[in-house]
Amino acid sequence: MLEKIQELDTRLFVYLNGLGSENYDKLWLIITNQLYWTPFFLFLFFLIYKKIGGKQTLYVLLFIAILIAFTDQTTNLFKHTFERLRPCNNPEIKSFIRIVQVRTSFSFFSGHAANTMAVATFLYLVLKRHFKYLGFLFLWPLIFAYSRIYLGLHYPGDILTGYFFGVLFGSLIYLVYRKLKPQYFPDSILEKSV
Repeated sequence: MLEKIQELDTRLFVYLNGLGSENYDKLWLIITNQLYWTPFFLFLFFLIYKKIGGKQTLYVLLFIAILIAFTDQTTNLFKHTFERLRPCNNPEIKSFIRIVQVRTSFSFFSGHAANTMAVATFLYLVLKRHFKYLGFLFLWPLIFAYSRIYLGLHYPGDILTGYFFGVLFGSLIYLVYRKLKPQYFPDSILEKSV
């Protein structure tokens, strides 16, 4: 069963990766680089600051830092436990796939997918009552994680598993945040639970 899933995962990767073109390689290299997302993050936190104020924004940032650290460590634990080769290092397919970038670490599961989905989930749960169209925030992890397939660094299964853990961890950290928030901001209205 597991072999069948991996085979389907590999086939889907080969198809999606093969949709790429050299004309767009530079664009996807920019998209996959977190540094280039800095204006988006600054704009996002400016909006958050305007809605909830400086102290609560710092409180949210503290939880995001904890969330990313926890998600990163879990991702590394899985990678070193399963030791799945990245597509770009897989001798069975690397001769005929598009490899735009190479990494030597393991593939399962995607830290990019897990971290971005965890942060997006957490921020969505914290801020959904403040912003009408906040669901658009989930475009960030979708585009960001697809870049990993495009570049030859992750299988779709790595991305989907990363999304699953991201939603799980983002939701769990939100529950902790919601429980602790009244101690530090007793006058604020708690966000409704999902």
